[in-house]
Amino acid sequence: MAPSYENLPMEEDDFDESQIDFTDLEEQFQERLDESLDAFVVIDGLPKVPEENRPKLSKFVLRKLNSVGKVKEDGLFMPLSDEGQTEGYAFVEYNSPAEALAAVKQLHGSPLDKRHTMQVNKLTDIDRYGREGRIKEEYTAPEIPPFEQKEHLRSWLGDSEARDQMVWYRGEKVGVFWNEREEPPESVVDRENWTESFVQWSPQGTYLISMHAQGVQLWGGKAWSRQKRFAHPGVNLVDFSPSEKYFTTWSHRALQVDENHPVPGMSIEEDGKNYVIWDLATGKPLRSFATIDVPSTIDAEGQPVKKKMQWPTFKWSSDDKYVARMTQGQSISVYELPRMNLLDKTSIKIEGVMDFEWAPATPKRDGIKTYEQLFCYWTPELGSNPAKVGLMTIPSKEIVRTRNLFNVSDAKLHWQSEAAYVCVKVDRHSKSKKSLATNLEIFRVREKGVPVEVVDSIKDTVINFAWEPKGNRFVLITAGEIPAQGAAVPPKTSVSFFCPEKTKGGAPGNFRHVRTVDKKNSNAIYWSPKGRFVVVATLQSQQSFDLDFWDLSFDKPKDEKEESEKDLTANLQLMSTAEHYGVTDIEWDPTGRYVTTVASAFRHHMENGYHLYDFKGTLLREEHIDRFKQLIWRPRPPTLLSKEEQTEIRKNLRNYSKVFDEQDLAKKNTANRQVVEARREMLREWLEWRESMIEMLQEEGAEIELNGGKILSNEDADGRVEEIEEIVEEVIEETEEVIG
Repeated sequence: MAPSYENLPMEEDDFDESQIDFTDLEEQFQERLDESLDAFVVIDGLPKVPEENRPKLSKFVLRKLNSVGKVKEDGLFMPLSDEGQTEGYAFVEYNSPAEALAAVKQLHGSPLDKRHTMQVNKLTDIDRYGREGRIKEEYTAPEIPPFEQKEHLRSWLGDSEARDQMVWYRGEKVGVFWNEREEPPESVVDRENWTESFVQWSPQGTYLISMHAQGVQLWGGKAWSRQKRFAHPGVNLVDFSPSEKYFTTWSHRALQVDENHPVPGMSIEEDGKNYVIWDLATGKPLRSFATIDVPSTIDAEGQPVKKKMQWPTFKWSSDDKYVARMTQGQSISVYELPRMNLLDKTSIKIEGVMDFEWAPATPKRDGIKTYEQLFCYWTPELGSNPAKVGLMTIPSKEIVRTRNLFNVSDAKLHWQSEAAYVCVKVDRHSKSKKSLATNLEIFRVREKGVPVEVVDSIKDTVINFAWEPKGNRFVLITAGEIPAQGAAVPPKTSVSFFCPEKTKGGAPGNFRHVRTVDKKNSNAIYWSPKGRFVVVATLQSQQSFDLDFWDLSFDKPKDEKEESEKDLTANLQLMSTAEHYGVTDIEWDPTGRYVTTVASAFRHHMENGYHLYDFKGTLLREEHIDRFKQLIWRPRPPTLLSKEEQTEIRKNLRNYSKVFDEQDLAKKNTANRQVVEARREMLREWLEWRESMIEMLQEEGAEIELNGGKILSNEDADGRVEEIEEIVEEVIEETEEVIG
């Protein structure tokens, strides 16, 4: 379109160029700086070297830069100073803006060598934030705010009575309480509308997490103030790394981040993503990901069956150095933290991979000096190739052990808490594929060559399996033929206990069957966090609500032991049985002293509430609370005591026990004294009232006779007699008896 000259003056002397409208020409021919410079980045933090060393440095830097994209030919410019040395920075042009963006995300903050760290920024950002007027000519030192003492986030650990805390969610209220053995829980904080869906603790109990439509909030300290806030609209689930350094949030709705939908703390790069991995210390997202569609499978009738999403999708290594995600049937992607760069810039290709699990602790393998993280994976049968279970180390990606399996329908991976064993529960089908049986493939990780022990004495299908925490015993539940879906009668189950046999050297021997309890309805196993004690229960059933409390280290006299038990590392004893109608959840406190059973309103609305038991199965407290949804014990961080100090405490446990018994007795006596004093105060008030009534009647001229606790007055004008009767209770003697 041509410019308009209709309103310009015609006299040459009065011509004013500033009055001409050039906007249409500027729009047509103006260079788009932001678009043309998007492929450029600026590298800071480079070493300063003489001009003759510049080619060598350029070659070294280019090797780093080309790891995330392709730098254009002659696309690296490293300026020189007047002294003939490089300035410590360089300008780089990539083939595309996407490659430049990848360089910023993956290389910024990465080490170049032991003394230099690369700082990578987009050139357009420098133009945007560093243009004239945005940076002052004179340097002004930043104001350092005065030091403010923050709340001690683990102050609850210093409780003089060593009590544990728990969180309750009932109705619209969320409260944190101290647990008391013989008294009702003591409230710490109780708030309305603290969450919009549910609450959970961080793994070491530092934070309480509340869920909201706009994101998650972290609470802690004595005042229970908000410590952190993370914006993720529509968030559904949260998962923390073991050391609480990082966490993942997930929403079923993809994020919308643009000019019309800004999200605090997030950039346009998070648009369309479902997962966000956060750095808890900085409060910033490290990286975001979209949901990968889980492929459907075909059932026996040829109908597609869509698999459920696996949670957590991103799984953490025990040392918080890696997080991994599986693309089912294809690969496992391992990312290094905190940079979130893909390990060795490529995913680990494992054809057909169905599941994987990190070792929950750093495995201490025989003959290995430098321990690496380890994960276990399995693949199904593909064509003529058998199913396979493998152990792989990270970061070296060395496969340390594999095992081929045949006729496999499904497999589940179960690590022991100290990574001494990993049990692969293998469901095998017969050749006709009409029946299923289970065997256990136990990898003994700490032993030389990682031998595999097979437990194949199980005839039925294993529906639940659980290792003893910090131990080497396990419990499993088996079921016979499972009725058709929707059948009114659930299948009968059996509970089996296994332990290693004793050896001369003290090392765990082969696993042996201890006992099987038949004709049960049990479907859940809950070990004490300290091991030894286990609750086997029936959850979410309409017919049975059984709770069985077992002790696997019962001190049984030698003459009562059966011959088959003498060579085993377990002495099994059923301590107690109980029932809790409508039980949906069971949870041990972190010390293993108490266990709670919950009938949650999340599952049903019948007799919601909780029961509190001690580890022996003795019912201590029972409360029915309307719309009771959650009871979660506050976790404790790992102990700071060394193994030697812990051993010394165990040796002197009887001495400590005496002190604790005295404290418990003093507390109980204090409670009794408070009851007696309250009664005495009531008696004093009654006597005062009685004296005041006598004085009032005497002032009115009534004749009073005190006889046998009665106050008699003369008849009134109508012939009525007023009688006040007093029953006096006198305490003759008080005795106190300590039981247990």
